Amino acid sequence: MSFYFDNAATTYPKPQEVYDFMDSFYRTCGGNAGRGQYKQAADSTKIISETRDLIKELLQCPNKDVVFTPSATIALNMIIQGLVRNSKIKNVWISPFEHNAVTRVLESLKKSEQIKVSVLPIDDSLQYNFELINQQFKELKPEIIILSHGSNVCGFINPVEKLCEIAKSFNAITILDMAQTAGLVPLNVGNNNIDFAVFAGHKTLLGPFGISGFVKNKTTNLPTFLFGGTGVDSANQDMPEEMPYKYEMGSQNIQAIAGLHEALKWWLSNTDLIRQKEKENHKKLFDLLSSYDFIKIVGCKDYEKTIGVISCLFDNYTADEIGNVLDEKDVAVRTGLQCSPLAHKTLKTFPAGTVRFSVQYYTSDSDFEGLKNALDYIKENI
Repeated sequence: MSFYFDNAATTYPKPQEVYDFMDSFYRTCGGNAGRGQYKQAADSTKIISETRDLIKELLQCPNKDVVFTPSATIALNMIIQGLVRNSKIKNVWISPFEHNAVTRVLESLKKSEQIKVSVLPIDDSLQYNFELINQQFKELKPEIIILSHGSNVCGFINPVEKLCEIAKSFNAITILDMAQTAGLVPLNVGNNNIDFAVFAGHKTLLGPFGISGFVKNKTTNLPTFLFGGTGVDSANQDMPEEMPYKYEMGSQNIQAIAGLHEALKWWLSNTDLIRQKEKENHKKLFDLLSSYDFIKIVGCKDYEKTIGVISCLFDNYTADEIGNVLDEKDVAVRTGLQCSPLAHKTLKTFPAGTVRFSVQYYTSDSDFEGLKNALDYIKENI
């Protein structure tokens, strides 16, 4: 039995409804949406349409479009590369907590499109100086700003509403990476200051792998750079302009969408309970880790400014060494840089990284007991 504290990578377990509906979908439906006029295809199309509506409801954005992608990384690539390639955009600003799904895309575009990437300034207590940012924007006008809503390293919640408001005063295009926060941290994604918001189905939304996507306003032109069949307008050798077909090529992972469909229904029926339980588990994790004097918690320690993701350093041992011991005790964590070297440079934990613990609604008393036993073992034997 594994005591699971790697929910920032993917939440586990999922609601039972997700497992049941995904199983029944392939046994009773299984048709390809938009590729036939028979009942199975129609049922698949209906599930996809309903799932879009559920995303809009949870993220409070009925005024925007929902595009499905296989992963949040692909969604970010589609947005960033679509906006920058073959355009006059040169100045991109990012938060100090961006994932490689953002920074590697930008590094590639720096080489091919000669864009300039600037990092928003933040002090050692993880506070933004909005007046300074406003002044820097006057000196180097932002054309795109990309913000991780919640850090996958330390759980810090970026003040995205204020940052997007400032960026919009300079007519910048705003992009939010909500992989760690969608649903969990209340945010009106329908706000006109938010142009794009990316979600990951297998993380906070408690869905399966293989289904993510982005929410898009209806006015920003996002050119396509991925092409293929859509099931509609097949004689046209350009991608259709109609949404969402302009950005959804090939056959959808409909079973994964079916799983996300049920996860979202479960979310909307239990929203307050899920958020409250996550906060309780977050505090329980913080209190447990804080009770050991050889463990140092990295980053912001204000519960109101963080989600249930906590990075730690252990006295006299590397993150990987501690990770190996925890694995021997059947405790699942993530060690190293968590695909976010920029965040670790900001937190001064680069290049060795940290031991990252992360919780969710389903993190159980048994999980916490297993973690405590493992930490007691480290205290007594290492």
